[in-house]
Amino acid sequence: MPELIEPTVDLRDSWLESAAEWGDAHQDGAGVWEADDLSTAEGFAAWTQRLRDASHDVCTADRVPSTYWWIVDGTTYLGAITLRHPLNAKLLEGGGHIGYGVRPAARGRGLATWALGQVLDRARERGLDRVLITCDDDNLASARTIERNGGVLEDVRDTWVSPRTRRYWITLRD
Repeated sequence: MPELIEPTVDLRDSWLESAAEWGDAHQDGAGVWEADDLSTAEGFAAWTQRLRDASHDVCTADRVPSTYWWIVDGTTYLGAITLRHPLNAKLLEGGGHIGYGVRPAARGRGLATWALGQVLDRARERGLDRVLITCDDDNLASARTIERNGGVLEDVRDTWVSPRTRRYWITLRD
């Protein structure tokens, strides 16, 4: 049974296995920055601590307070999902409130749809009235995940995220 947990050093081996599956691809929702050194235990610990502390960040042009969760089943890392509490101008254009990614070996099991539903409940608890979620125009699996959770397509536009980005809004309050 999957669950959402805070990032933890205890799942480092499973996370590294997942990273190998992703290869050079960006892991959406994971909060990995180019400067992060995840190859060492110390670097991995610093990264997971940064993710846990991110909800206390101050808004800047590039960063906003965010909560990170890992999607896990027991001791197996399956993916990540992030809730950005407010949006700055950059995220309003292309990144949105929520980002997520499921490791390649765990796709096709409904994990993203389940995790998004869980995080929408947490966004409601934070007092958000609606959330913006974006995906690449050609990422049909992600589009279906968003639509299954009530996403309404606002538009498809060129953004800093992708040449063609779908922008969906999900209303959390009536």
